[in-house]
Amino acid sequence: MSSSPVVLSVIIPVYNEVKTIREVVETVRGVEIPGVRIEIVVVDDGSTDGTIEICEKELAPKIDIFAKQPKNGGKGAAIRRGLKEATGSLVIIQDADLEYSPSEYPKLLAPILAGKADVVLGSRFAGSDTHRVVYFWHMVGNRFLTLLSNVMTDLNLTDMECGYKVFKKEFLDQITLTENGFGFEPEVVAKLAKLKCRIYEVGVSYYGRTYAEGKKIGVKDGFRAIYAIAKHNLLG
Repeated sequence: MSSSPVVLSVIIPVYNEVKTIREVVETVRGVEIPGVRIEIVVVDDGSTDGTIEICEKELAPKIDIFAKQPKNGGKGAAIRRGLKEATGSLVIIQDADLEYSPSEYPKLLAPILAGKADVVLGSRFAGSDTHRVVYFWHMVGNRFLTLLSNVMTDLNLTDMECGYKVFKKEFLDQITLTENGFGFEPEVVAKLAKLKCRIYEVGVSYYGRTYAEGKKIGVKDGFRAIYAIAKHNLLG
């Protein structure tokens, strides 16, 4: 008698992604991992460009759970909503812009499925995976934020800000997340580090968008990340 498949909840926070929402849902739905069932959870964060209509009508058969935020609250707020809606024992965050490829789910899940890890973080700087060359100062900022986070957590991550993070949901249920924007990344790392869970890092490919293509993170998000690192490591 075969055991029930592990359910992986793929949380996709969405804000004005009419150009990519079809492709990201189709791509995630096409991922096949032996022994794993994928649950797609799309959280719209107040889109005004037609993304909602596409999700509710055209993509409805392929989306397991579709939630709408009452207003634009930020990536962290959308992820918190997704975590409330998700039913899987494993969770991965998938940005709707496809800067990260869902084809890498098997690689990201491998340490958890092998019983070695509780959390797996992707890294654009570990390994030899391909990545688009875009902004030098973004790389410098990411390295600085990762170093600062490592000093506080005593982890040796290479890319704390990477959007690909996979979790056993039981660990996320033990922490309270409060950051509404991109501060989610340093906050979740800080709080999981305090739980002493087993954290692995896996190199991933990366196709970064330019600002002309819709990239949303900016300088103010970097300063917020510094604040989040200090706050959540020192104050909890």
